[in-house]
Amino acid sequence: MQPQRRKNRGNWFIESLPMHIHILGICGTFMGGLAALAREAGHRVTGCDSGVYPPMSDQLRALGIDLIEGYGADQLALQPDMFVVGNVVSRARLADGSAKFPLMEAILDAGAPYTSGPQWLAEQVLAGRHVLAVAGTHGKTTTTSMLAWILECASLAPGFLVGGVPMNFGISARLGAQAQGQERPLFVIEADEYDTAFFDKRSKFVHYRPRTAVLNNLEFDHADIFDDLGQIERQFHHLVRTVPPSGRVVVNGLEESLARVLHAGCWSSVASFGSAVSDFAARGEPHDFEVLRRGEVVAHVQWALTGVHNQLNALAAMAAAEHVGVAPAQAAEALARFENVRRRMELRGTVAGISVYDDFAHHPTALRTTLDGLRRRVGAGARILAVFEPRSNTMKLGTMKAQLPWALEQADLAFCHTAGLDWDAAEALAPMGERAQTAADIHTLLAQLTAAARPGDHIVCMSNGSFGGVHAKLLDALSKK
Repeated sequence: MQPQRRKNRGNWFIESLPMHIHILGICGTFMGGLAALAREAGHRVTGCDSGVYPPMSDQLRALGIDLIEGYGADQLALQPDMFVVGNVVSRARLADGSAKFPLMEAILDAGAPYTSGPQWLAEQVLAGRHVLAVAGTHGKTTTTSMLAWILECASLAPGFLVGGVPMNFGISARLGAQAQGQERPLFVIEADEYDTAFFDKRSKFVHYRPRTAVLNNLEFDHADIFDDLGQIERQFHHLVRTVPPSGRVVVNGLEESLARVLHAGCWSSVASFGSAVSDFAARGEPHDFEVLRRGEVVAHVQWALTGVHNQLNALAAMAAAEHVGVAPAQAAEALARFENVRRRMELRGTVAGISVYDDFAHHPTALRTTLDGLRRRVGAGARILAVFEPRSNTMKLGTMKAQLPWALEQADLAFCHTAGLDWDAAEALAPMGERAQTAADIHTLLAQLTAAARPGDHIVCMSNGSFGGVHAKLLDALSKK
């Protein structure tokens, strides 16, 4: 079903007639957010996934979205106007030769209409809006949330799609509205470099056509789809190519990889941040710092977040917000009330003086910056116990295992959950000596942690998955210690 176009204030907007979409892989963070946006826009939404589970399943059902377990070919009978295919779906075969995703095979056989999530979003939601896209190896979710909150506090009513739940909003996606004085409605999106779908191997963010693009940082990741950093840099340059002449590219001035991306060509204005000679720089500690705009103090940030990485995230968000008319001082006032994102150093509980945190870190650099931020906050005298599982595709492959001792330097003790690994985590952590332990299952991991923990400790559980519910189980075990 083709979208209808209308003109408003001299700009073309997309207005879709109500349609029925069926989403394959609906419980993923991105696709779940897309489903919420589609429902808010008045479309009928159904979807399927394997292991349909809370909290996403509960959130989607609360929106009136029917969920189906599995990818059975019988779902073709739903006859939606469009099948929206998540990148979890493939043409893979099981050991017996049957299709892993029978519904996808049926869609192809029937010649039924299908598209990717990013393409549907671009055509049905983003078209006609001023898109502010936040890209980078690390900090996308946090920076996207900061930027959306800054714009919200400036009464700009932004729409957003975030790969997490910003605690200031309590939801991961909304359409937003057109604020008075804005030429276009604003939409802030977390811009992922992972591929779009099995039939479209471009990075997701190439579809978004931002007018403001944040390049937060860039290092090697996603070893399952990229061979080297150069391939990822090329995808980032594809993103830069889509920014219009009137647009702005906000770039981390500390990153050589991003300097190479821009050197390949940039046709928009550039605002740099991070280095002493950048357009936006910070002076002071990460929790209390001045913001300098080309050497002039323009704002002062005092907030609850810690870590140099969050200081850089703040500068990036402020530089992007300035592009749509929000002054740095106004942005700083909003950041003072920023509550971060769930699963970003989220305190899950304290038992007997032992604090347990949940964090999404899974790349060695993210592990290190998370622990560095905590160390700055608790000081040298407090013990930090780092608990992690190498669960991402890159970490499962063992591509970055040699970086783990470096990533965990600030931890007094480290505990690695090794389930599903085909490389020797104990060997990789050997440089840490007795400071590191491994466990093949959650039960053993909990036993190690409860034996080691003592009052005053800070335990950080880091994973990009549910980690077997280790946080609640650990708090329970500590309460019985």
